[in-house]
Amino acid sequence: MTASDPDGSMLLTSGDVGALLAAAVQHAGGTLVSWALDHVDANPPQSTTATYSALVDWAYGRREELLGVSARASGPADTDSAAEIFADGEREVAVWIYPQDPDLPGLARAAYAESMAELANSRHIFAAPVSPDDLSLQMIGYRPRRRAVVKVSAGEEVVYVKVLRARLFDDVLTRHHLLAEAGLPVAEVAATTDDHLLVLRELPGQPLARAIFGSTEPCTAEALIELLDAMPASVTRLDRRPPWSDAVRHYARMVAAAMPSLESRLHTLTETIGQGLASIPPGDEPTHGDFHEGQVHVAGGRVCGLLDTDTIGPGRRADDLACLVAHLSTIQRMNASQEARAHQLIRRWVPVFDTRVDPTELRLRAAAVIISLATGPFRGQEPEWERETATMIGSAEALVRQVS
Repeated sequence: MTASDPDGSMLLTSGDVGALLAAAVQHAGGTLVSWALDHVDANPPQSTTATYSALVDWAYGRREELLGVSARASGPADTDSAAEIFADGEREVAVWIYPQDPDLPGLARAAYAESMAELANSRHIFAAPVSPDDLSLQMIGYRPRRRAVVKVSAGEEVVYVKVLRARLFDDVLTRHHLLAEAGLPVAEVAATTDDHLLVLRELPGQPLARAIFGSTEPCTAEALIELLDAMPASVTRLDRRPPWSDAVRHYARMVAAAMPSLESRLHTLTETIGQGLASIPPGDEPTHGDFHEGQVHVAGGRVCGLLDTDTIGPGRRADDLACLVAHLSTIQRMNASQEARAHQLIRRWVPVFDTRVDPTELRLRAAAVIISLATGPFRGQEPEWERETATMIGSAEALVRQVS
């Protein structure tokens, strides 16, 4: 790797990457017509992964493609061998064409209606056999080389396909079964596969993320606390996942690398958060680990579902509640009425959370989560990512001011 760009972030976010993309497409038998940066995952100064929306001419015609590139300060990793390795001077990078993600072997199956229809029929996932034309596939989320979620619909029947890395699959499934056996309202497992797909049936109700904008109360703050407190004690015997606040300096560096103008403010925030939480023990309550409005389903004013149990383990209840506060405080692209509704819920729910956990700890941990979320606008290359990032950091500062 070059000394001036060890993690490849400069190369992968500049026009210079175009030559690598063209070489990769040519190697696959096509011609690169145009490209644009789509998504960036930065881990300074260790690695960078980026995806690019591209127009490619193939022998059978022109088509839109998603190209992925990973660069590492330490050189290609073992799983990079599943991609094509290209050299750029002193640097070697891994390049692939979606859905051939080198760390998500199941994505190639989950991305196509033909292979999903075959899986659905062999595992009796839907009430009746389906053809590829019967299925509608929608990519809900894709973090290159990390995970993906595909929504698969067959008429009124819906399942969600979680595409996981090999080393995480068994652990994720074990944790899901642990909560299901304890009576938590998690999704039913419809199928699993050898290429690390976890197929889950749709939960009842609607996501809290949508319900918060309704005209009626989606659920009470007490119900959210009760949901978390219903997790079995056996969760505390799982491996501990560090809370978001433990990595606040790491995320602050990522934000500062994208927006150097925020570096001083981020330094002040991380120092205040670090000092404020330094004396607090890790905690041994069963926690969700990534609890926010997108993870909860509600119906008729009651909680009826819980998603993404991958991160459960021992911790502090303040970690979970702070995660929810942080997400509610940083919802993007709301209209005026939605913003008023979200703020109204925060004002009503946070005092209840304050009766369950220490108010100062809640706010400091929520500020730390916001800093981690502030990496999102740049990573997703959102049109106004700089403004959105600065607004998020302002929200973290507002929480810290409440207790400093």
